[in-house]
Amino acid sequence: MRARDKVAVSALRATLSALDNAEAVPVGAAELRGVALEAAPVGAGATEALRRELGEREVLAIVRAEIDERLDVAAQLTDSAHADRAARLRAEAEVLLRMVDGPDVVQAPHSAPGNSSPGAVRRVPRPADM
Repeated sequence: MRARDKVAVSALRATLSALDNAEAVPVGAAELRGVALEAAPVGAGATEALRRELGEREVLAIVRAEIDERLDVAAQLTDSAHADRAARLRAEAEVLLRMVDGPDVVQAPHSAPGNSSPGAVRRVPRPADM
C-alpha cells in the first residue's frame, strides 16, 4: 500500500477476502432464527462467530484458485475493448504467484511456444524442479 501498487493491493485484498470467507463456519437454520430478546447474548464479543483455522495446504489451494480464476477470465477477454482489464488480471495473477512461488515467476514473452495469450503468466522452474 505504501508503494501505491494498486494491482498488488487489489489482488491481495481479494485473496484475503477469499481466505476470510473460507474460514467462516456454516450457520445452521436454528441459529439464523435467533433467540428472544431477553435471551440474547450481551457483552463484548458475545456475538462473535467461531472461525475455522485453515491449514497451509488449504491456504495455498485458495490462493492458487484465485490465480487460476484471474488467468481464466483474462484468457476469455479476447476483445480489444477488454485488453486493459485482461492485462490487469494477468498482473494480479503475477503478484499472487510471486507470493506463493517466490520471485522466480516471470511474464512469458509474447512469442513463447505454447503461449496461448500475449502476456500469459508462467512459472519458471527452480533448479530443484529440473
